[in-house]
Amino acid sequence: MSVTLAFDVYGTLIDTQGIVSSLEKMIGTQASEFSRSWREKQLEYSFRRGLMQNYAPFSVCTSNALDFTCSYLKVSLTQAQKTELLKNYRTLPAFADVIESLSQLKAAGYRLFAFSNGSTDAVEELLVNAGIRTYFDGVVSVEDIRSFKPNPGVYSYFLRQSGALGSAAWLISSNPFDVIGAISAGLQSAWVQRSQDAIFDPWGIEPTATVASLNELNDVLA
Repeated sequence: MSVTLAFDVYGTLIDTQGIVSSLEKMIGTQASEFSRSWREKQLEYSFRRGLMQNYAPFSVCTSNALDFTCSYLKVSLTQAQKTELLKNYRTLPAFADVIESLSQLKAAGYRLFAFSNGSTDAVEELLVNAGIRTYFDGVVSVEDIRSFKPNPGVYSYFLRQSGALGSAAWLISSNPFDVIGAISAGLQSAWVQRSQDAIFDPWGIEPTATVASLNELNDVLA
């Protein structure tokens, strides 16, 4: 059976810090701190909604996190600025290693899927704008089961949708919570440690493999 690779989207394929350039035009030197806080709160809200079984689309988590970050950092943004930022969040850039690595993996015969907390339409738009949609056999979003990673049911849903077996499926993610969630659900998983400062959660569950760049994946998987 062909090996199936499930790529996390936000933070793995798509650079969420790509919003900093838009923020700099609005709030100047606070842009980087604002972006980090926004991303952290976005994930927290998805975790909380998953635990509460009170689903709302990832775009709602993103919007709520934007409002929180404005209050937390005492930044005043107009509604028009917030709308612009949320629109720009749907056209964030891919990391520099993405196209080359996906091309190599596709040529090597792997089945590639984008697997995300984001809604199908948002992920499709991101991938198209980044010029990488054609590399994927499909997009699997959590929206149909109304939960979020790392709920084990989300990973089971991916396997059903992709027609893959856990033993022949890898999750590729830069998010430790996602890697741990996938391994706990029976998949193999590669952690993309994009920064030497990134720390893997000390849960006693280790990645199947660790790479510093997606360009290392082909050799690791082989």
